Amino acid sequence: MATLGIPQNTIAVLQKYNFNFQKKFGQNFLIDTHVLERIIQEAGITKDDFVLEIGPGIGTMTQYLCESAREVVAVEIDKNLIPILADTLQDYQNVTVLNEDILKVDINALAQEKNGGAPIKVVANLPYYITTPIITKFIEEQIDVEKIIVMVQNEVADRFSAKTGTKSYNSLTIFLNYYFDIKKAFVVSRNVFYPKPNVDSAVVTFTKKRNTLKADNEKLFFKLVRDAFCQKRKTLKNNLKAYDLDKIDEVLKKYNKNITFRAENITMDEFIDISNNLN
Repeated sequence: MATLGIPQNTIAVLQKYNFNFQKKFGQNFLIDTHVLERIIQEAGITKDDFVLEIGPGIGTMTQYLCESAREVVAVEIDKNLIPILADTLQDYQNVTVLNEDILKVDINALAQEKNGGAPIKVVANLPYYITTPIITKFIEEQIDVEKIIVMVQNEVADRFSAKTGTKSYNSLTIFLNYYFDIKKAFVVSRNVFYPKPNVDSAVVTFTKKRNTLKADNEKLFFKLVRDAFCQKRKTLKNNLKAYDLDKIDEVLKKYNKNITFRAENITMDEFIDISNNLN
């Protein structure tokens, strides 16, 4: 039975091993059973699922995953947590712990071995600076994921799921939304972590897009978007001088927009249309 969602149990385990928190790994452990149950619910995990967990910490979420999924592989970079995980997960026969850097793991090979190459589910509680490189890895290595559920700082969650015309909307938003349907599921108070972080977190779901509008030349599309946002306060006319501005203006007129607009006011589909007309 999962026990680590209860604060005193988490504290007891950390004291037993005299664990020293490492800020670089963003080590703040969840101590709220309701939040843990809700993450399982958002992930839609069933006994048919293979789940890859990134950053299991002391195994709090892992216990819940083991009770809900067919099989779990938990990848933990901090070697000091490995003996703790061996202790907290000893009652579960459906989990494998790897002491590795997830950015160096061959996830396609892992998915093939554990899930016959079928789409996998991923659950992660990550420090903000590593979240984008990890999700980029899934995109670049064409790893077949059904859903990724991440817990990140609330401000980062806002950037991932930002809507056109808002302050948080940027080139990263478009890059991620090109591949995934992104939903900010719920906010998690800083008060339900031990030790308590300085800011609130949020759970974000990334669901793989299927059969959506694609750019004819993805390299050009992503460069165009990056350039359009290079100086956020400036208009497309200023940021995209290296491109055919007349053609861009012509495309934007279809949407009642023009090159005096800023990038934050242009939707992803509109950028795709511009890119396809420049190709």
